[in-house]
Amino acid sequence: MHYKYCPTCGSKLTLKEAGDDGGVPYCEHCAKYWFDGFSTCVIILVANELQEIAMLRQNYLSTQYYSYVSGFIQPGENAESTAMREVKEELGIDLDSLDFAGTYYFPKRDQLMIGFIGLCKKQPLRLSSEVNNAKWIPANEAESLMFPDSPGNAMHPIFRKYLGMIIKKTTDSRM
Repeated sequence: MHYKYCPTCGSKLTLKEAGDDGGVPYCEHCAKYWFDGFSTCVIILVANELQEIAMLRQNYLSTQYYSYVSGFIQPGENAESTAMREVKEELGIDLDSLDFAGTYYFPKRDQLMIGFIGLCKKQPLRLSSEVNNAKWIPANEAESLMFPDSPGNAMHPIFRKYLGMIIKKTTDSRM
């Protein structure tokens, strides 16, 4: 979001130098800079001990592709608590562990997505009203159900991290 008017008092903002950031929208009345902002959300690949991934479909996003659990961070939450809350809300399950999987900028919607890999024991999925369909998919079939790999699509890099975890776990167990 690029500010043109002060969200506090409504005054038209002017550009004022702000160190290395250059010209930044500034309110003379409130004496405050208004740096560009964007939405911050989480995206969570949820997997079980059978190397299945919980994939969901929300028809308002696509009737063709499946995605992972995702949601916006609410004021007062951190990314980890948001991830746990979103998985519980959308799939009705509690995670046993949560691992950071990177940050990804999604330019189409001007969002910063904080990625996680959540692990749990296989259990029935209890869907929220915002989820049209969800199912456990074997990891080796999951990629074919995802939105195509493209810049800004966090699903594929998170999936590759998950595959790396599986390979490492398999290699470590053989030693």
